[in-house]
Amino acid sequence: MKPELIPVLDRQTIARLVCDLGAKISEDYRGRPLVLIGVLKGAFIFLSDLVRSLQIPVEIDFIQVASYGSGTASSGEIRLCKPIDVDVRNKDVLLVEDIVDTGLTLQFLLDYLSAMEPASLNVCAMIDKHERRRTGVSVAYAGHRTQEGFLVGYGLDYDQKYRELPEIYHLQF
Repeated sequence: MKPELIPVLDRQTIARLVCDLGAKISEDYRGRPLVLIGVLKGAFIFLSDLVRSLQIPVEIDFIQVASYGSGTASSGEIRLCKPIDVDVRNKDVLLVEDIVDTGLTLQFLLDYLSAMEPASLNVCAMIDKHERRRTGVSVAYAGHRTQEGFLVGYGLDYDQKYRELPEIYHLQF
């Protein structure tokens, strides 16, 4: 049986949310050196749109971890696949995620980046599923908060599929 795609966020809503995030981040970090760290692979589309909505200069780098495999739930085992290349010591860092769910991967990333002694370290996520959080991590900038559903599109995937969809959908099995 083929899964059903149930619309959650359309293109216009996503564009408005990203624009609002860009304005808030620009205001909060104006005059400060900011490094955006995009979490691969899911955040690349969101990061691209977010960067274009900012009114401040930024440095950009990427990090990649693996925790899902081919399922819909985190395996709980997180491994670093691609470390960052930029020096973040004494710089403000904004970690950009597609979705924060249990927070386990995010906690791993925050611990990793904190060891590099940034001036500040915050999180921006397109989707915040706070109700499923299993750690104390928080999302400073969230585009959309939701409680349930496995989401795909706009960079979010299921087994490396659906990332290319321009809107966000609940994948109903």
